[in-house]
Amino acid sequence: MNTTPSSPLHSISTTASDLPRSGQGQPQLDATRRVRAAGERALVLGGGGSSGNAWLIGVIAGLFDAGLDVTEADLIIGTSAGSTAAAQITGASPAQLFADIFSAAPQPRTASVGPDAGRVRVGTAANHMERTSRIIAAAEDAADMRRRIGAAALEMEAASYGTVGAGSAQTRWRDTVAARLPSQHWPEQRMLITAVNAHTGEPVVFDRHSGVDLVDAVAASCASAFAYRIGGSRYIDGGYRSNAENADLAAGYARVLVLSPFSGRSRTPVDWGMHLATQVDELRARGSRVETIFPDSSSEHMFGANAMDLSLRPPAARAGDEQGRALAKQLTEFWR
Repeated sequence: MNTTPSSPLHSISTTASDLPRSGQGQPQLDATRRVRAAGERALVLGGGGSSGNAWLIGVIAGLFDAGLDVTEADLIIGTSAGSTAAAQITGASPAQLFADIFSAAPQPRTASVGPDAGRVRVGTAANHMERTSRIIAAAEDAADMRRRIGAAALEMEAASYGTVGAGSAQTRWRDTVAARLPSQHWPEQRMLITAVNAHTGEPVVFDRHSGVDLVDAVAASCASAFAYRIGGSRYIDGGYRSNAENADLAAGYARVLVLSPFSGRSRTPVDWGMHLATQVDELRARGSRVETIFPDSSSEHMFGANAMDLSLRPPAARAGDEQGRALAKQLTEFWR
């Protein structure tokens, strides 16, 4: 497993390159195929489970309260829990989202890893990590890994729910995701939501022109232990596209701010080119300036194996808020 530098903020510097394309026959157009726009500022929100989502909201709220509004980015990229955060910050103010984390009813130690989110115990999330780690270790390359993960998700869904049960499970998951979003409409500003086609292993990127509801795009990007249906296709977690951040989608943007709850760590081999550090190097080589924010050392225990523990949302949000406030002055010149 690769780890990025331990500093919670490090500067890097980058432009556009050819971006990957999804397979043919998708029920939507792949946003990376259709649009290769360049702009000034890109905000990248990485995956990180329930506590990771709260930390992302906390960082953004802390920056906002300190006078720096990063929600005005020209491009927002969301992956897994980061896709939820992306949809949230484009539909409500950071202050309101932050307050909502603390006003929510106390939650038991549960995991949000599938359509029964809120009822799955944390141990299930650990088992899921073990299963997927074995699949990654057996894969020949990134494409093979995505195909294997997709096939496993489809097989697990069939074994767990059957044909009839899968439909009701999907409805529950969609309702769960919809309840988390302040708006169910795509924002006018450019936002990309990542996923992977479970049948083919092809990377997919949704945007407001894809003909896919925002709720469905987010639900697909967060589909960790099962495959989410959109039209005639099924999709799994966007973190399998190219690590939990997918920062490569910010190619062409002058300034890129990456928030990574998992601190850029990856379970894939370095030579697959999926690590955040690799993506940042590629961005820097093409001219972008990049800043990354990771959880500080005192809050790292709330992520990783504990990322699905709903009881950690308030402390994770608080830790993010403190970091955002502390880093706002340093980031202001970079962002503006």
